[in-house]
Amino acid sequence: MKIYAWMEKRPGFTLIEILIVLSIIGILLGLAVPQYQMSVKRAREAVLKENLFIMRKMIDQYYQDKQKFPPTLQSLVEEHYLKALPVDPITGSSETWVEVRQMPPADEYVPYENLGVVDVKSGSEARSLDGSPYNTW
Repeated sequence: MKIYAWMEKRPGFTLIEILIVLSIIGILLGLAVPQYQMSVKRAREAVLKENLFIMRKMIDQYYQDKQKFPPTLQSLVEEHYLKALPVDPITGSSETWVEVRQMPPADEYVPYENLGVVDVKSGSEARSLDGSPYNTW
């Protein structure tokens, strides 16, 4: 029996073998990508909690040192309580922090600019993994 040159057995993979391998890789990626995205979101939430904790601690430290709340978050940086305002990991910016101002006395008028920052929150409207909005943390 004569075998033609084009019919000789050559090393390599058949089309079926390649399709099976590609479908297995596709299934594994389909399972891995959602897990990866969930772990990234969990990590961002952990960074947000840590940033909020540190900024709130520095606001309290400022109050203990000066007997008044800081006028802005930027004043914490200017007076070396923080090296820089941290980036909100949810919004990706250090400009989106929401400053919560102290309540003015009920019996007198105090301009908004004279009310100090007593708390800080994220500027994101998104929801966390537990369903609560980030801007309520």
